[in-house]
This record gives sequence, structure tokens and C-alpha cells, in this order.
Amino acid sequence: MNFTRRNALLTAPALALSAALPSVLHAQGQGTPRRGGSITVHMQGEQRILNPALRASTGVYVVGGKIMEALVDLDEKGETAPVLATSWESSPDGKTITFKLREGVSWHDGKPFTSADVQYTAMEMWKKHLNYGTALQLYLDAVDTPDAHTAVFRYSRPMPLDLLLRALADLGYVAPKHVYEGTKVLENPANTAPIGTGPFKFSKYERGQYIIAARNEDYWRKGFPYLDQIVWRFIPDPAAAVAAIESGQIQMSAEGALPLADLDRLGKDDRFEVSTRGNEGNAVMNTIEFNFRRKELSDRRVREAIVRALDVPFFCENFLYGFAQPATGPVPSSSPKFYTKDTPQYPFDRKKAEALLDEAGYKRGAGGKRFALRLAPAPWGEDITLWATFMQQSLQQIGIDVEIVRYDAAGWLKTIYNDWDFDLATGWHQYRGDPAVSTTVWYRSGSPKGAPWTNQWGWQSDEVDQLIDAAAFEIDPEKRRELYARFQQRVNQEIPLWMAIERLLMSVTSTKLQNHHNTPRWISSTWHDLWVAP
Repeated sequence: MNFTRRNALLTAPALALSAALPSVLHAQGQGTPRRGGSITVHMQGEQRILNPALRASTGVYVVGGKIMEALVDLDEKGETAPVLATSWESSPDGKTITFKLREGVSWHDGKPFTSADVQYTAMEMWKKHLNYGTALQLYLDAVDTPDAHTAVFRYSRPMPLDLLLRALADLGYVAPKHVYEGTKVLENPANTAPIGTGPFKFSKYERGQYIIAARNEDYWRKGFPYLDQIVWRFIPDPAAAVAAIESGQIQMSAEGALPLADLDRLGKDDRFEVSTRGNEGNAVMNTIEFNFRRKELSDRRVREAIVRALDVPFFCENFLYGFAQPATGPVPSSSPKFYTKDTPQYPFDRKKAEALLDEAGYKRGAGGKRFALRLAPAPWGEDITLWATFMQQSLQQIGIDVEIVRYDAAGWLKTIYNDWDFDLATGWHQYRGDPAVSTTVWYRSGSPKGAPWTNQWGWQSDEVDQLIDAAAFEIDPEKRRELYARFQQRVNQEIPLWMAIERLLMSVTSTKLQNHHNTPRWISSTWHDLWVAP
């Protein structure tokens, strides 16, 4: 991604980890770590589920990733690092992957962590309920537990080891079997009061106000964590959140939820670091999601007309302060391993959009109107609100009336993924290092109804399904890249949805915090080595 204007001034190494990053990290952690203290983190909205083994979402990871842990994570270079798993190996055919698990780890209630927990979580949560996980683990047949610290994953089709390891950083959080077994998994109280193995123990959840987690004195990483406590405060009003940060009530806003004008201003204040650093592992793409159950939107010409009606470069430069750029497909340019420019594009062309609508049979009628649509923007950030309004105004220019319908987080997820009660939707797609982790599920058919951030559009293509499956199970890296290039070309031809804009989340952090944002998915990680300078 080629950043422009203010972005170059405010960001540390931007998308791919650069050669300069290690020196930045070393400088960030200078000084003797100080034990103790509490930090308060801004959260814009509530997720209602805090168990990342059931809900893959950055909003869940920001809280749940401090309490529960995954089998692996990413280190400062973006490589797989052991967490609850200490080593792994794959059989030559890719159908058997064996994990050795960390010994001497206890759940927060004192019970020992064992391979039975991994087996239960994989088969009963990742495979059945976890968004993205259901697709990733579609061909997982069983998890064997030959001993308490060995878990053997058995697949009916090959599972590339590099894909699985990258996926498990986000989709490999482990839950305690003894807490969930025999219960209704989705209704278990531990989903909002999680029990994990992480550096912090869940303490309190006051709805609409805050969540508190306290130091785990028995954490397996001896001497960690440094902090006594983390408090996550829900402040949906961006102006109030900015005021809280500037007054010192809050030390971090990690999810890019602050107004862009304030990010620009705070980046010039020596008390704060405003940066994309630590977010490189999760590039964000603003979407246009079409409900194919709506007759007009099932016509490809109408979808192309909508895309062509939007001047995305103008929007990025003038509404997003140049902190973004137009996307060219479902894989962002921050992923050189899989990105391809060789995809059909539909640049801004209002006349072409009008002609496509006429050709599709939707000519202007009384008052110049063609038809009306309802647009449901996700309540995640200012950029989505701005993008929704820009879409509304742009489509009005070609005779399409757009009503913007707003929901809170839970209401939006239910409306889009359970009820399918929308015409257009827009939100964030977060790319997680490999198309099979979080991208292809937006296009492949067969995801369970209600699974967030999956294909619930009423669109299906045998050809695309076959490409997705072939790439996901291809062990040869070069062949995988070729298959994903074909996938990107094909979906850009069909436009089942459109990835319009790519960028990284911006975090605002008090300079008193040390060892922060030092891995590519830091806001989702454990924060065990985070400390506060006096």
C-alpha cells in the first residue's frame, strides 16, 4: 500500500513488517520494566461474547486475548511463535498434524490444561460455531489425544501447515472442556466471564460501562504479567473518548475508533503515539455487501453500476485524510505472497453506471428515480459511517435512493447474518495473512446461517467454491498462489461483494506505556509484557 499525506507522517512501519521494525521495537522497550499499575483501554462498543474460541473479531480479541490463549501467535517478525503449543509437525500428505502442548499450565480455576481441552474446543467450537473456523476446519475429522500433552489433528483432505499455523493465531484459542462440556455452548455464562490460561483473569463485567481483568498470579510465563489490572471502558461517543484520552483517564484506543481529524491532531502531541504499528497482521478493507435476494442486486450489471458510481480515490484522499487507498480485490496489497493486480477493475464512471442500469431495465422514472435500497453500515468506526453516507450520495446521482439503517453491534450482526434483512451492507473485512483464514469464507457457499463475516448474501458459484477448496488444500506454495490469483480474478468478474478500500487500523497510545504494539497482531495478543512507566 502506498500511503499518502498524513499517513506517512503518523505511521510506523506500515503494512509489511519492514527491516526497521526490530530497531523500533527495541527502542520501545528500553528501560527496566516496572511491575504494577493499571491501564484503561477505550472500547467503542460491546461484543457480548468475550470468548475468542467462539467469535473471531478484533473487538473480542482486545479483551478475550488477554484472558484466553491460542495454540500459537505471531512474533515481532510475523513468524509463528509457540504459546499453548510448543512444537508441531505435519505428515507428508498433510492430513495429520501433531501438536505438542505446553506442560505445567493451569486454567484460572486451577484445573490443568490438557490435550482434552484442545480436542473439545476444536471439535465443538472451532468446527461448529467459530466464524472462519467452521470453514477452516470443515474437513477436520477428529483430534486424537494419545497423552495429556499431545493433540493429533486428523483431516480427510490435506491441510497446509503454513495455512493452519497462520490461522491458529486468530482461530486457535482454547477453551476449558470442563467448563463447557454438557452445556449449551453458545449460552454458557463463561462466554461473558471467560476462564482461560492467560496473564489476566476475568474479574467483572458491568454492562455498558466496563470490563476488568486482574493479574493471574499463577501465569505459566514466570514473572509476568507486569500490570496489576486492565480496564476496558465502553465509550461509544468519539468526542468523549478523545477527551478521556487527552485528560489521561484512558491510555489507549486500539481499534481505530477515533475521529480521523483527532487522529491527525493527536499524532502531533508528544504525549501519544498514533500509528498503525502492531496492526500489520490485520489489514482492514471497507466493503460493499449485496443481498442477492433483492432482484435488482442479483443482476451483475446493477452491482457493477453501483461500484462504478463511487469515486473511491476521491473518498480516500478527502474523507479518510489519505490514510487509505482503493483496493483492487479481496486480497490487499499488504499481502505480497498472495496479492495480484491482474483483476478486473471498475473505475469511477458515472455515465457507464447509468448505461448499465438502463441496460438492466432500470431506467429513470418519476423524479429521475430508478429504485430504492436500504443500506446497513456496521457500527465499528467513523470511516464506515462516512463511507455509507458517501455511497448514499453517490448512488443518488445515478437514480438510486438509499436509506441508511443503523444498528448497534449485536443488532447489525443479527440483521445481516441471521435475518438477511438488508439490501446493501458495509463494514470491515480483516485480512489475516492468508486468504483461507478470513477472506474466502466471504465468498464460499455453505457457511452456517448466522456465522458472522461469511457468505450470507444468497450468492453461490461452483467454480469459485472449487477454487477456494483447491487452494485451501494445496500443499505446494506456488500452486496455492496461482489458485488464489485465479480466485481473485473470478470474484472480481462476478462482483458478489466488493472490497473497496484497504488500510490499517490506527492506534492511539500513551507514551507512558512500554512494550506496546511490538508484534503484527499486538492489539489481539496477551499484553503479558506491557508495562507503565512512572
